[in-house]
Amino acid sequence: MKTRLKNTRFLVIVLLLAASSLWAQTTPSAKPAATTQEKTAASSAAPITLQAPASWKDLKYPTLTFTPPRAEKYRHVLSNGVVAFLVEDHDLPLINVSIIVKAGSYLDPAGKEGLASLVGSQIRAGGTTTRKAEQFDEDADFLATPISTSIGETQGNATMNTLTKNLDESFKLFFELIQHPGFQADRLTLAKSQILQQMERRNDNTDVIEEREWDRLLYGDSFFENKYSTKASIDSITRDDLIAFHKKYFQPGDFTLAVSGDFKTDEMIKKLEASMQGWEVSSEKIPDVPKPVFTPVPGIYVVNKASVNQGRVRIGHLGDMRDNPDNYALSVMNSILGGGGFTSRIVSRVRSDEGLAYSAGSSFGMGVYFPGPFMGYFQSKSPSCAQGGQIVIDEINRIRTTKVSKEELDTAINYFIETFPRSFATAQQIAGTFANDEFTHRPKNYWNTYRDHIKAVTADDVQRVAQKYLHPDQLIVLMVGNVDDMMKGNPDKPQFAIGKLTTDGKIHNIPLPDPLTMTYPKAQ
Repeated sequence: MKTRLKNTRFLVIVLLLAASSLWAQTTPSAKPAATTQEKTAASSAAPITLQAPASWKDLKYPTLTFTPPRAEKYRHVLSNGVVAFLVEDHDLPLINVSIIVKAGSYLDPAGKEGLASLVGSQIRAGGTTTRKAEQFDEDADFLATPISTSIGETQGNATMNTLTKNLDESFKLFFELIQHPGFQADRLTLAKSQILQQMERRNDNTDVIEEREWDRLLYGDSFFENKYSTKASIDSITRDDLIAFHKKYFQPGDFTLAVSGDFKTDEMIKKLEASMQGWEVSSEKIPDVPKPVFTPVPGIYVVNKASVNQGRVRIGHLGDMRDNPDNYALSVMNSILGGGGFTSRIVSRVRSDEGLAYSAGSSFGMGVYFPGPFMGYFQSKSPSCAQGGQIVIDEINRIRTTKVSKEELDTAINYFIETFPRSFATAQQIAGTFANDEFTHRPKNYWNTYRDHIKAVTADDVQRVAQKYLHPDQLIVLMVGNVDDMMKGNPDKPQFAIGKLTTDGKIHNIPLPDPLTMTYPKAQ
């Protein structure tokens, strides 16, 4: 009680002092009157005026000067052969660690689709061989050290963020987890149950349906990307399967490290060496990511989702590979076509001019391991999908037959040049960019010559690559939504019809598969 009274009296005194200070600052006598000399100086000072330009086009900016960092400055090869990119940054007492692993769902055994993904999630969720999952979670939380692991289609990842003062303990946790995951049985059971619940919703959202069917149309059912997990495959996966997959693919010989933050490089090298000491480096070669052997079939494909009033539309075909020398011109071409936001043609026409869609654009995929997809896309109310689709096709044809304007070309090139430094804005980005380049074998001088290659792109180059890599006669048109409403079209604009989007006019119906077996019923 006495302590409470003392605290109350102290609070009252503080408030009184604050009030008196405020009163003193606001009364006329609180500040001495300005002298005659000060008044004269104030009145004679020239007023500052800022003249706004008449148009944003009149704005002038100094030339951007930026020299990208060089990978070799940060690249280190550890004694076990692991390549690590170490980038110091002492602004904050934080350290980020990321490991890229050569593993992916393409390594799933037949009949056990979903195994790699489960391994990726359960490395983190399942504790270690010496710490139960609950204890590991508590230890990581106590150190304020977020740790995550995952495995995607073509690579695995493990990341850690920690305070500098906790680095040693955090490293101990992190590498214990990566080397000796426990795959705790109850956590695995829970994860499998959650996956089965997610499977049941596979046909709920049109964006998920669109992505799935687009991949099937481009790469075929036999391609690893399209071999989906099923209830049977998930049920068949055991803890021993996870242990065997981890043992085979998670080993330092297939690691690439990115470390950034508040450390000294020499000391970090020693800590990395110590953390992986005694961890055997396997000499077994990991299989390469396979390439698709499927030949896409052009045509119009529709998936009926009667409960929605908007259609999702993709129009395109296979793109190309990342290391194609034409990739700079293709990037500029795609930016003008639909990848450059509001200044691009598809966005301007579909969204701004016609008001048919909020989301629209294009992308030209240049894959690392196999060709990426080229596509123009948009979402629109069902009756206007045919009109939007025709606009996309018209723009694909126009960029092939007519040279782009100087303004369009300059806007696209300047975008790539001006945003270039973003790839190296932080120490974490520098380390991550170079680690990914190492992992995917990007040419070493890529970033040093990138802007020169972009600047060299001409209007002739844009038209040349558009004619070479865009194929109007090979277009796949995919529409997901209420098919009846899309087919009816807009009665005020009968000149637009889905059947007119390709030369043969044939429309192929894709039925929705059983979400747990991924078995497709025969199309009617």
